[in-house]
Amino acid sequence: AIAQGQIPQDHWFTLGRLLTSTRSEPALLSWAGSMFEYLMPSLVMPTYTGTLLDQTYRAVVRRQIDYARSRGVPWGISESGYNLTDAQMNYQYRAFGVPGLGLKRGLADDLVIAPYASAMALMVMPAQACANLQRLSSMGHEGQYGFYEAVDFTPARMPHGTNGAAVRSFMVHHQGMALLALDGVLCDQPMQRRFLADPLFKATELLLQERIPKSVPVVYPHAAESGVDRVTAASPEATMRVFTNPTASQPEVHLLSNGRYHVLVTDAGGGVSRYKGNALTRWQEDATRDAYGTFIYLRDIDRDHTWSTAWQPIGAAPTSYEAVFLQGRAEFKRVDHDIETRTEIAVSPEDDIELRRVTLINRSRFSRIIELTSYAECVLAPADADSSHPAFSKLFVQTRYEPEKGALICWRRPRRSDERPPWFVHLATVKGNEVGTASFDSARESFIGRNRSCANPMAMETIGPLAGGSGPVLDPIVALRRTVSLQPGESAIIDLVYGAADEEAGAVDLVARYCDRRLSDRIIGLGWTHSQVVLGQLGASEADAQIYGRLAGSVVFATPLRRAAANLLSANRSGQSGLWGFGISGDLPIVLLRLTDPARMELVKQLVNAHTYWRLKGLAVDLVIWNEDHSVYRQAVTERIVGHIAAGVGAGMLDKPGGIFVRRYDQMSEEDRTLFQAVARVVISDASGSLAQIVERRAKTDAPLPRLVPARGQGDPPAASRRVPSDLRLFNGYGGFSPDGSEYVIALDEGQNTPAPWSNVIANEQFGTVISESGAAYTWDGNCHERRLTPWVGDAVSDESGEALYLRDEDSGRVWSPTPWPMRSGSFTIRHGFGASVFEHQEAGIVSELTVFVPLDAPVKVCRL
Repeated sequence: AIAQGQIPQDHWFTLGRLLTSTRSEPALLSWAGSMFEYLMPSLVMPTYTGTLLDQTYRAVVRRQIDYARSRGVPWGISESGYNLTDAQMNYQYRAFGVPGLGLKRGLADDLVIAPYASAMALMVMPAQACANLQRLSSMGHEGQYGFYEAVDFTPARMPHGTNGAAVRSFMVHHQGMALLALDGVLCDQPMQRRFLADPLFKATELLLQERIPKSVPVVYPHAAESGVDRVTAASPEATMRVFTNPTASQPEVHLLSNGRYHVLVTDAGGGVSRYKGNALTRWQEDATRDAYGTFIYLRDIDRDHTWSTAWQPIGAAPTSYEAVFLQGRAEFKRVDHDIETRTEIAVSPEDDIELRRVTLINRSRFSRIIELTSYAECVLAPADADSSHPAFSKLFVQTRYEPEKGALICWRRPRRSDERPPWFVHLATVKGNEVGTASFDSARESFIGRNRSCANPMAMETIGPLAGGSGPVLDPIVALRRTVSLQPGESAIIDLVYGAADEEAGAVDLVARYCDRRLSDRIIGLGWTHSQVVLGQLGASEADAQIYGRLAGSVVFATPLRRAAANLLSANRSGQSGLWGFGISGDLPIVLLRLTDPARMELVKQLVNAHTYWRLKGLAVDLVIWNEDHSVYRQAVTERIVGHIAAGVGAGMLDKPGGIFVRRYDQMSEEDRTLFQAVARVVISDASGSLAQIVERRAKTDAPLPRLVPARGQGDPPAASRRVPSDLRLFNGYGGFSPDGSEYVIALDEGQNTPAPWSNVIANEQFGTVISESGAAYTWDGNCHERRLTPWVGDAVSDESGEALYLRDEDSGRVWSPTPWPMRSGSFTIRHGFGASVFEHQEAGIVSELTVFVPLDAPVKVCRL
């Protein structure tokens, strides 16, 4: 500017020239302490030995090297992009620097290394800069167009388990500065010679030759930063949740989503996948068993050991087990029979894809052949429609196997012309030494087997490929099997990909694309990046997100700890229709906040953020906020609550399904207040502290009952064979009619099952039950669909039940059931007759006869043993 006459030369001599000291050498201070601020002028202007600028350049590069060495990373800190994106997935950009060189505060809070900064340092210390660039290259931070923009080592922005997050972009002006620096080193400074060739600049050249002052005091910009290398990072407890006990009393849940495709996973490995309001896989709320989800089985073929990658569904006790919930993914780590298994679950923000990456490591001294089998039940319909009549819902799903891609494609035949159910795909890719051929199955009956469950499927007891059924199967699943060979210390990676599309072409395209493992590699990192964007939109931290996730567990699985007191639950006399007058359907879980003190408005903000976080993750919740302020300003408090919601991320969700409802306590009847507290899954009072304190609170666990100590050993039960009456009519190998036709008699040996449930309907005009040959039953009063007293599963394969009877020998401790369900042992004779069913059984010398009947004149079911 002086050379071109834009400002007078006096301006040069009135600059501040604040100095700091590094390695006892003076250096000029800059604003941010970035390499760009110091070295950018030397890209075009000459530098003279022994001058203040030359001394500053060398001191700054040495300080950069020392600081990076103390942090254990490559050096080169400057302004650059960093690992944070906006909603359009654009990397954010700002200046970073070295503490002690810049006037800006907080320089130690970030650690971002930009390769172009090292390239600029080639002009000052070429050998050190070249070695640093080689180090960055060896760490894999190069792309198709050279070095990536930056590497973010800031702990709060690094995905868990990684050493630096590459900022995968290429900024033209940074690449240009690197090229100019290389040009200056290799071609004898052509830009500097061009600069001096202009007479105007030549006339002001002396300004660049200012010598080092001897009497100027040294200034340390911030004493807390200049000599201390500190790391600002959230504690691991705040950024992740780690669980080692999958059989705890309350399941913990984690929510993964890209806004369209949602995954809920529990710490035991259960969960569900959903897409745009439709359930892709079958799931039911069951806090006791947590037995529904997408499962992965492993089997050591030579040693005949079977286990699962998470705790569910087999429940085999591992050597070690750990479930880790982080932003953007869930991890399950376990060791079984010297095989280390790591499973990562993530949802792609780019495509509607869910990745389950299984890494197997052989920690033994012997070669192992491990068979991996996936399993998930297909729904492709709204969850409510499926749960109301699952057997009917299953009839409309078809499957197709693509042998060239090794993928299963599922779709639902529409029942109406305007129905557009989603398409579902499942495929697997292997990186490792694969042996054998891939196989598949889409029929649940052939995979699970009659009267079995996911805990002991028939497919895991048979050698060889899966059954290979596809088409319009009665009970559809997706199951793929791949086998790998592992030498001692060797590892293999199997990627299981699940995806959804609106039409067949989209499903086929997903299969074609994700057969390429490189696309799957992107999902883990991009899932974390997308989660950071969501948190940025909410203005929440990772610690906040973990709190929201922990509270979501009580929304998904009802727990007495978060619900109202037992006396309130028993006092309720209203039904779901009592909510309708308040604009609330009652179909969604309800979270109730009771605000008594306007000074605790922060809790309102936290729960509104939590509600938005759940909604973005696919968990629909009605948030009800009660204004219980009794002062004359209670209407003003209501307006403050509504104003905060309208001004924040909850705007547009007031008084809408799955939204936020603000109501005044004094305008509700006592009956309505009781109803709301009785139906709410989570009741929060502002008197209980902050949301973090509320979530941390744990229920007192009751002492377990003492285990039975049998007086004598169990011994071996005597073998009992079935007794088949010789006079049965139309006997088919399982059963036949009694001579008078009044009963159908079924005789089953140990391990024998009928091809399908053979059931008996026993009822009078008021009351009734259905019971199958396994003893699985449900009971109703008045209406078999609308007024069930016990649950009806409607599962023709497993034939499970919510009713059971158990017998125990107090001397031996042996436990069994008088019916094949739920603890089958020995042979059975079952007689289905008019108005009654009889089960005959012999166990350990005890002969039992169970008769189930409903009297003609009473609303009661009798089980006579």
